[in-house]
Amino acid sequence: MRLQSSPELATVLGLITCVCVFHTTTAIDIPLEVLSHINIEQLPTITAQSPSSLIAFPFDESFPMMCEAKGNPEPEFRWTKNGQEFDPSLDPRLMKEESSGTFVIPNNGNLTEYQGIYRCYASNKLGTAISKEIEFIVPHVPKFPKETLDPVVVEEGQPFTLKCNPPKGIPPLQIYWMTINLQHIEQDERVSMGLNGDLYFSHAVDKDSRRDYCCFAAFPRIRTIVQKTAMSVIVKTKKSDMSPESANAILERKPSLLTPSTARSETQLVKGEDLKLECIAEGFPTPQVTWVKMGHQLPIKAKVENHGKLLIVPRVEQEDSGKYMCKAKNGLGEAVHYFTLKVEEPPEWVIEPESQLSMIGSDVHIKCSASGTPQPTVTWRVNGELLQGAPAANRKVFDDTIVLHNAKASDSAVYQCEASNNHGTLLSNANIMIMNLSPMILTKEGEDYTAVEGKGVIMHCNVFSSPPSTITWSKDDSSESVEGPRHSIHDNGSLEIYTVEKEDTGQYTCLAKNTEGSSAIDAMLYVKDPTRIVVAQEDLQILIGTTARLSCLAEYDKSFSNDFELLWEKDDMKIALNNTENSRYFVEEGILQIINVSHRDQGVYTCVAQTPVDRDTASALLMVLDVPDAPEYLVLSEHKSKSVKLKWIPGDDHNSSTTEFIIEYEESQWEPANWKELLRVPGNHNSAVLKLHGHVDYRFRVSGLNAVGRGLPSRPTERYKTPPAAPDKNPQNIKIEGHLPHEMDINWEPLLPIEHNGPGLEYKVSYRRQDVEEDWKEHMVKRHSFVVKNTPTFVPYEIKIQARNHQGWGPEPKIVTGYSGEDFPSAAPDNVAVEVMNSSVVKVSWTRVHKDKLHGHLGGYRINWWRLRSLAASKKSHGEKHTLTFPGDQSHATVPGLKPFSEYSLIVMTFNGRGNGPGSPPLSFKTPEGVPEKNPVFRVTEVQKHTVSLVWAPPLEPNGILTGYLLEYQLINDTEEVGPLQTVDINNPNTTKWNLRDLEPVSKYKFYLRSCTTVGCGPVVSEECTTTLETSLASIHGGISTKGWFIGLMCAIALLTLIVLIACFVNRNKGGKYSVKEKEDLHPDVESQGMNDDTFCEYSDSDEKPLKGSQHSLSREIKAGDSGDSLVDYGEEDVQFNEDGSFIGEYAGRKEKRVSAEIKATIQTPA
Repeated sequence: MRLQSSPELATVLGLITCVCVFHTTTAIDIPLEVLSHINIEQLPTITAQSPSSLIAFPFDESFPMMCEAKGNPEPEFRWTKNGQEFDPSLDPRLMKEESSGTFVIPNNGNLTEYQGIYRCYASNKLGTAISKEIEFIVPHVPKFPKETLDPVVVEEGQPFTLKCNPPKGIPPLQIYWMTINLQHIEQDERVSMGLNGDLYFSHAVDKDSRRDYCCFAAFPRIRTIVQKTAMSVIVKTKKSDMSPESANAILERKPSLLTPSTARSETQLVKGEDLKLECIAEGFPTPQVTWVKMGHQLPIKAKVENHGKLLIVPRVEQEDSGKYMCKAKNGLGEAVHYFTLKVEEPPEWVIEPESQLSMIGSDVHIKCSASGTPQPTVTWRVNGELLQGAPAANRKVFDDTIVLHNAKASDSAVYQCEASNNHGTLLSNANIMIMNLSPMILTKEGEDYTAVEGKGVIMHCNVFSSPPSTITWSKDDSSESVEGPRHSIHDNGSLEIYTVEKEDTGQYTCLAKNTEGSSAIDAMLYVKDPTRIVVAQEDLQILIGTTARLSCLAEYDKSFSNDFELLWEKDDMKIALNNTENSRYFVEEGILQIINVSHRDQGVYTCVAQTPVDRDTASALLMVLDVPDAPEYLVLSEHKSKSVKLKWIPGDDHNSSTTEFIIEYEESQWEPANWKELLRVPGNHNSAVLKLHGHVDYRFRVSGLNAVGRGLPSRPTERYKTPPAAPDKNPQNIKIEGHLPHEMDINWEPLLPIEHNGPGLEYKVSYRRQDVEEDWKEHMVKRHSFVVKNTPTFVPYEIKIQARNHQGWGPEPKIVTGYSGEDFPSAAPDNVAVEVMNSSVVKVSWTRVHKDKLHGHLGGYRINWWRLRSLAASKKSHGEKHTLTFPGDQSHATVPGLKPFSEYSLIVMTFNGRGNGPGSPPLSFKTPEGVPEKNPVFRVTEVQKHTVSLVWAPPLEPNGILTGYLLEYQLINDTEEVGPLQTVDINNPNTTKWNLRDLEPVSKYKFYLRSCTTVGCGPVVSEECTTTLETSLASIHGGISTKGWFIGLMCAIALLTLIVLIACFVNRNKGGKYSVKEKEDLHPDVESQGMNDDTFCEYSDSDEKPLKGSQHSLSREIKAGDSGDSLVDYGEEDVQFNEDGSFIGEYAGRKEKRVSAEIKATIQTPA
């Protein structure tokens, strides 16, 4: 702060007078910053005092009479009691606090001597401040007087009153009428308690007689309850010798008021108090009390209590003043009372005197005025003394204003204005200080302010001076003041800039001037980018129990990188993120995750992005979806014999509208505790009329359905049992069947137990032939089936079934038609013919069987056929029978799946519900030739450098006369290119071996074989093999060497060889001759010969065609389990190898002739 002072300032200490830039309605506070530079004296000011009423409750330890004040110099305190000087320090029982006007009255003796009205005075050399009057009240313990009360004797029907007369005590007072056992006396229109505590009886009845009417008075503030002596009431009833008509008869009479006792009364209340008017009347019958306000409506806030006898208007205002009337009325007359209400007011300030700080030589005006009813009296004091006792030449009083003309420093004082009427007193102290002072800027020098672009900023310049200073602001050492529509200098010296721009950054100077001098400070303003939420979460609907994710992304000034915070609030309450295992809230990269969402998570979620200077928020509503709550308050109404109306209040739909209500029932007789659906109604309904069955004990419940699912059911209703009634319906789904030729079985779906409508349910079965005129035949049964005996075969009948119980018959039943029992068809189809379509399909035609021969419902036709033989063999054998069924009325059909080149036989028959009819005469036919099946065996038996030997077995089903084989092969080395396809035509069907020559060494080949007839060649089988580097003894291809069975076989051969060697050795030692070498020469063991590691042969029948030139190279190995042509797969017996390495395979089709083939290992070229 830069301070420029006038030469006179040094002479101003003593009593300094100045004018400040502000006024307050209480004391003038000189800022501490000013006091640290200049010792300014201040008038005393009361800062704390006891309430105007201080009650000495017996359970309190002490009672402080508080009086605190401030001022410069420190104030001194004195007290008055009841207008007389009172010095607490002279009484040793009182505890006095240092530097304070407060003293404490201990609760350790007789407090009555301290009872009175106290006032505190705080004074220093400048003046005196006074407190409000404080009344110290020492309550006495309230007691009912000890007295003996005579019984109250009253004639039956006459009014009487029990007086309470409670003792006086600290309000509020609460009165109760109870028995000696603390049971409340029942109050009603006849018996009631008045405001004064008396108990009024409008007329006496016999039950009023009792000996323990007790009045209890409670004083809650002093925690005291006192009891009055119990009172006795004796009600004298009518004499028994009177006639029965007059005995116990109470004479009727018109009303009269027990209270108030006069015709009119006046009531005065202070504004804000509660108006309570009562009228308690006697009479018989008991009068009814009504209230009116004359010429006006009763106030809206008015209420009537105590069975109409008490009118209460809370917190009365002036407009509640006027006349009120109560009227007590019965059938014999009425009684009225008029109340006049006047509402008065305690004093209220119209103009409360204000403390002032004025400069020397000015005119000071002190105003004080108050309102109230009656009009308050205003009394002025200065420093606690009446104006008359402290005259001043320059002070004058004009009505409600005191004027100090040409005020001097010595005119500084505390002026008191007191306004009072009979409802209260107001007191106000006004500190009037007169002094001059040059500007002192209380705001710190060099303050830094940070503003946000687009927002506002206020830079402070708090000045204390007298007279008031002129404040100007400038920027960056400019001599021109800051002006413009975006700038405003407030009365307190602060500069406000609206809608801050980046260009507003810079240094600002505040300059304060008055007649005594000037002062200035500098401040720095920095403008930052605003914080802004760029990605805000939209309103979200989430299913209960799932995880909700709320996104929030914000931009902010990068200088706040360490001070930026992203917070989340729910319903304006900050969400605590403790990141513990039990916490359901997690925030990661601005996304709030709520785990396992529940109903309490629903609400408004606010993302708060904030820096030290600004913040931005974005809110979204999270709605939790759930199934509807169970409906409540189910009510049954409109009870009828066959229906009832059910109403309910829907439960909360949890943000997903209820689409349906499902009404279920449970009955107690047939299936208790088993709830079944009865009805569904739209979700906007809350009632339904339920159609019911008779003689059922129902109860119902309702559940809601929305898009989330079905909610829990409501609590069940009470039970509702319908009366018995005749059945509403007859059996349905009647079925007429004939299992035997001369019987008709009638079955039906029985009525559900709940549909019986009463006890004794049975069924009347009626039937008659449809094709002849005859009467209905009737039978009563309790089961749900009936068999009609001795019926003609397959004739139409009319049937009807009617339900009956003890209450009567069901509705007239519908007639259904059915047929009696069926018999087997008696004729076979004629003119059966076969047309051969191809080698495996024929077309069969026939003439339909006449309906008279069917003896039942036509089911269709069946064709049975069987294979007699293959035309390639001369021997016939009856093969397996095959059957095809063709439903309906057919005259031809197609039979597929036949074997080519075969002889077949077939028959045709019809069938109905009973079974098959006779078959037609067998008809034989032959199928033409076809292509053969694939060869069951195709193997490479010897591989050398340029040659490969192949063996195979003929097809099991040649499907004609074999004409030969088609053998093809090609080179398939591990490259994308393959060699040309070579073909060998083998015209001898008996050939099963072939030797291929002139092959490339160390090359992989693939071989393809197909069997042929005159029709064509059959499917292909294939085999792969790699030629060797050098010529070697032929061996079984490498693929076999990896087979498990082959390894086992080799082990067995090795073991047998070892046994033979041992036997030969033993035999030779015995002198026998045996040439192992000769044996081995005669039977060379091909398997025991060496095989080159690079020899590799595979077999596969999965390839149907030779490889094309564009195909990739094939795999070098196929696992044993992957081969589609395993030897075992082709037969029912194991494949065996001979000792010389050849194998024997037996193959067979299903129930066909087995074919065996033996292939020697010796490699030969066909002759």
